[in-house]
Amino acid sequence: MSLNQQPWVEKYRPRHLKDVVGQKEIIKRLQVFTGPSGKSMPHLMFAGPAGTGKTTCALALIRDMFGSKMKRNATYLELNASDARGIGVIRTDVKDFAKTQPPEGVPFKILVLDEADSTTADAQQALRRTMENYTHNCRFILICNYSNKIILPIQSRTSMFRFSPLSKEEIVGRINYIASNEKIQIEPEAIEALIYVVNGDLRRAVNYLQAAASLGEKITEELVYRITGKINPQEIQHLLKAALSREFMIAKRKLDTLFKQYGLSGRNIIKQCHQEIFNLDISERAKVDILKILAEFEFRLSQGATEEIQLNAMLAKLAIMDL
Repeated sequence: MSLNQQPWVEKYRPRHLKDVVGQKEIIKRLQVFTGPSGKSMPHLMFAGPAGTGKTTCALALIRDMFGSKMKRNATYLELNASDARGIGVIRTDVKDFAKTQPPEGVPFKILVLDEADSTTADAQQALRRTMENYTHNCRFILICNYSNKIILPIQSRTSMFRFSPLSKEEIVGRINYIASNEKIQIEPEAIEALIYVVNGDLRRAVNYLQAAASLGEKITEELVYRITGKINPQEIQHLLKAALSREFMIAKRKLDTLFKQYGLSGRNIIKQCHQEIFNLDISERAKVDILKILAEFEFRLSQGATEEIQLNAMLAKLAIMDL
């Protein structure tokens, strides 16, 4: 696949630790493992939300450590635990890779287990023994969203790195860099909209940017909301303000418009209402009461209740609140 045919998320994936966006403290600590004082490292665990650079850091670390000797299936192996999550994979693929000697000139091999929190409990127990027995040949990098889903014996055998969502400035910088390279125009309001919908996830921001760029040379705020399936936050605020002002029929008509215009699920609308509650100019007590109402109706929808009826009932409940 040529560079021009690649998805932008791969085309612009940083190849070295120094190029990684954000996570400055983590990068500083990882660079110690690749320093001139000797290439050595413990087993590692990268935990944090999606799109914050965990897999990128793992591959960049391997590249900085091994240089030209970085070769898949020889010096490193990358497995996705969500595809192969059972004990059989740990006993075969993982164990076979870990027990063989590293090539000449390579101190140890590295096995990257992505989405490790998807592995079964039995597989994690088998992995613990493999990590213990073959440390002299192989180091493990476990990547997960939720570290609490990894058993404690494995956590105690690894050095933990917690990745945080990227800041607005870091995402804006990367979006502008890619837009400049791809020669696309993006309005400042469109960048703000991207920041709003991705919530610190840079991978999602780059994917949305590419999707928007494929629809036109100029990326606008409206285009971003259309391709991301999110509602403009101002429209959600109008909906909530109408309901809280006891203008139920205005709120209901607004809700019907949002359903038809965006085609979102009820749970998506409730999720965005939750996001916007904190921006309303109402008392703290009222915000707490509204959050309880949103939680109640989100639970009802999760149990299979009819979306339109439940969301109308939610607006009715908001309309009779005492603010």
